[in-house]
Amino acid sequence: MNAPTSMPSIVPLIPENAPFNAEQRAWLSGFLAGALALDNAGVTALAPSDAPSLQGDDEAEAPWHDPAMPIDERMTLADGKPLARRMMAAMAQQDCGQCGSDCATYSKSIAEQAEERLNLCAPGGKETARMLKKLIEESGGGATSPEERAAKPAPVERNAALGYSRATPVEASFVSRRKLNGEGSEKITNHIEIDLAASGLTYEVGDSLGVFAQNDPALVDAVLAAIDAPGDFPIGGRALRDVLIEDISLALAPDMLFQLISFLTGGSRRLCAQALARGEDPDGDAASLDVLGALEKFAPLRPDPEALVESLEPLQPRLYSISSSPRAHAGRVTLTIDTVRYRLNERDRHGVASTWFSDRLPEGSPLKVYVQKAHGFGLPSTHETPIIMVGPGTGVAPFRAFLQERLAQKAAGGAWLFFGHQREATDFFYREELEGFSAAGALTRLSTAWSRDGAQKVYVQDRMREAGADLWAWLD
Repeated sequence: MNAPTSMPSIVPLIPENAPFNAEQRAWLSGFLAGALALDNAGVTALAPSDAPSLQGDDEAEAPWHDPAMPIDERMTLADGKPLARRMMAAMAQQDCGQCGSDCATYSKSIAEQAEERLNLCAPGGKETARMLKKLIEESGGGATSPEERAAKPAPVERNAALGYSRATPVEASFVSRRKLNGEGSEKITNHIEIDLAASGLTYEVGDSLGVFAQNDPALVDAVLAAIDAPGDFPIGGRALRDVLIEDISLALAPDMLFQLISFLTGGSRRLCAQALARGEDPDGDAASLDVLGALEKFAPLRPDPEALVESLEPLQPRLYSISSSPRAHAGRVTLTIDTVRYRLNERDRHGVASTWFSDRLPEGSPLKVYVQKAHGFGLPSTHETPIIMVGPGTGVAPFRAFLQERLAQKAAGGAWLFFGHQREATDFFYREELEGFSAAGALTRLSTAWSRDGAQKVYVQDRMREAGADLWAWLD
C-alpha cells in the first residue's frame, strides 16, 4: 500500500488474525506506521490489510481508525462529527471491503437512508450494527418506505458492473484444493484454484475475491430438529432446508431472533430473551450463542418456520485475498484459506466458507463469486520502487501474487518478505515457489519466523527487530 502523505495517529496495519497478541500488534503497527511516514524515501511497505482511506480534509484528524479500540471510545472521539463520520467511527473505518464498498460510501448511504442494511460491516458485527441503528434513531431517521428509498441515490455497490460487487456476482467453477501443510501440522490450510474463464472477470494483484459459500447441511439439520420443522416446509417456493443452507446466516444469533424467542416463552426465560435482544448478557454466554445455541438454550421452541427465517440475517459472502497474478494464471484465480474448526460449549464449530472449500465442495462445481477491488493496496506504480512485505500465515497470500507479478514484470526494485508460522517443516507455505522467486531475483530477501520450533516463540516482528538496521536502510 502506498504511504499517504499524512497518517492518522493510529493505523492498524497488522490484521487481528496475525499470530500476535494485542501489544505485539500495536508495536508492529506503530513501527510500520512510522516507517510509512517516510514516503519520500521511495520505499513502499506492504501489509495484508487495507489502510484507512483518507477521504476528505478532516480525515487526517479521524483517530477512530483502530479496530482494537473499544467502540465506546471510538464514539467519544467522533462526538460532534457529522452523522456519516460517527457511523464510520462505529465501523472503525477499516475499509476492508466486506460491505461491498468502503466505509465512507456505506456510511453515506445509510445516513441518506438509501441503504437499509445495517449488518454489512462484518468486522464490527452486532456491536457495529447496534450502534448504527442507535445513530439512525437518534438522528430522527429510521426505516423508510420502498418508494422513499427508490427516490434516494442507490448504494454504489448496487450499480456496480456485473461481477464486481456482492450485489452482482457471476458464476465461476471450482477447480481444486491442495493442502499446504505438512504431516503433523496443527493447521489445515488449502490452496484453492477457481476457473474464471467463463465468468468474464479480470482482476489485479491486491484485489480480493468474494465468495458465496453454503452452510454445513449437518448444522442446518440440527437447526431443523431444534424447531421440530420439516426440511421441505415451503418458504417462498423453496424448501426450508435449502433456504437455510444457501441463504441464511447461522452464526451469532441476531437480536431479532431473541425478540422472536421472547414472544414464544414466558417468565424468567422471556426476560432473559428480551435482555439478549437489547444487547445485554444476563447469563454471560451471549458471545457464544449462534442460532443453534440460542434455540437450544430456550428449548423447546416451535416457531413458525417463516417467522424464524425472517428473524435471521442473510448469509454474507466471504472475502479472500487473491494469491495469484493474472499474468501467471490467465483465466484462473487462487486463494489461500485456513480451515476454521474449534470447540465451544461442548459443540464443534466450523467456519462456513473454509470448511465448504475444504470438505464439501466437489471439484468442478459452480460457485458465485465477485471481484472486490482493492482500496489503496497494491504494488507501487514504478517497477524500480523496493517493497517490504509482512505476511505471516495466510497473510502471505497477496504477496505471492505480488511476487508473481513482479517476476512477470522483471521488476528491478528489491523485494523483502517477512513470513512466519508455527513450524518450518509443516507450515512453510509455498516454500519451493518462494525459493524460486529468490533464485530468479524477484525476491531479494526472505526472513522467516517459526513460533513453535524452539523453546522461545519467534514471530515476524522479532525478525524485523533483529534486522532493524537493514530494514531502516531500506526505508531511509
